[in-house]
Amino acid sequence: RHKWLVMKSCFRLGLVWQGLMHDLSKYSPVEFFMGVKYYQGDRSPNNAEREAKGYTTAWLHHKGRNKHHLEYWLDYGLHGEGIVGMPMPTKYVVEMFCDRVAASKNYNRGSYHDGMPLEYYKKGKAGMLLHPDTKELLERLLTMLAEEGEEATFNYIKKEILKKYQE
Repeated sequence: RHKWLVMKSCFRLGLVWQGLMHDLSKYSPVEFFMGVKYYQGDRSPNNAEREAKGYTTAWLHHKGRNKHHLEYWLDYGLHGEGIVGMPMPTKYVVEMFCDRVAASKNYNRGSYHDGMPLEYYKKGKAGMLLHPDTKELLERLLTMLAEEGEEATFNYIKKEILKKYQE
């Protein structure tokens, strides 16, 4: 269901290839079998695997193969500042946005509202790891979704964000 929701959003924004390819690594043995073993339906199986083992083989595999995850873009800074976020290409920030919206819809069936993806983002530590430009764009989109709704946000992404990316 999650992949279907992301795919629909990506298609709606003209990101057809990304919609088709989104999270295909989940069908690899390491991710698929851990997903089956730890599936609960109301949260990520990665959290259950992490609680059981102290780490998650599925997530370690997944984040290194899917460019819409901020963790894919972590690297050592050039000036000795340790691990920092690298700037993400716009199309992957938009896919990350779609992924967060789909996850919120999936995990909050029946009670979802457009503020949930922003609320979830604020609870997490993602902002600390994101490159400032990536953080600004993601937060702008999540805030717009919360304040103006899905239709307005998707129109803005198509007309303003992806238009600039394609130029």
